[in-house]
Amino acid sequence: MSEASYLDAVRESYDTVADAYAEQVPRPADLDPLARALLGAFAETVRQAGHGPVADLGCGPGFVTAHLAGLGVPVLGVDLSPRMVELARRAHPHLAFTVGSMTALGIGDRTLGGILAHYSTHHTPPDELPLVYAEFHRTLAPGGLLMLAGHAGPGERTRPTRAYGGRPVSYESHLLPLERLVELLERAGLTVTARVVQERPDAGARSFVTVFARKGGRTG
Repeated sequence: MSEASYLDAVRESYDTVADAYAEQVPRPADLDPLARALLGAFAETVRQAGHGPVADLGCGPGFVTAHLAGLGVPVLGVDLSPRMVELARRAHPHLAFTVGSMTALGIGDRTLGGILAHYSTHHTPPDELPLVYAEFHRTLAPGGLLMLAGHAGPGERTRPTRAYGGRPVSYESHLLPLERLVELLERAGLTVTARVVQERPDAGARSFVTVFARKGGRTG
């Protein structure tokens, strides 16, 4: 898929499934203890560093955005799907949400103290990930922290036709090896500081991975 076509597919698919997604996806309180602890560690780190607000990229209906806000993090949510953003604004009117793409964030250079990409980059074709990671680097302040969570795997590409209660979708999903994700982050100028791998018996060839990466440079 070209950049335009894959973004269109993701946008249209999540507009279609947004309401069902909001009903079915677990809230942060329902995540496993390790996943909750990783979010908590991210929140504490960026809050104490004080380099700027956090952007929750691919925020969906805003559940994790609101969780971070509850942990004292200044946060805004960004999603490609207008319907997802509509649901997020309705559920969390005290928080800021905007429609946007990770490929061209409407956020200034060196602005963000943190970026959370929580299960939100797997629809990006591998050839487009350098562009996305470059946007992460551009918008992070020196010392800013990225938390990238998602699935890793042996380089598979899948294209489901139905999701979330049988609703039609046209996006693709990509499972890259963790080592490849780390390599691409470091090529974008980010320093990987930690990686966590969760293996689950029901996940097949997939692993659940979380990568923390920091932007270097002077913070003063």
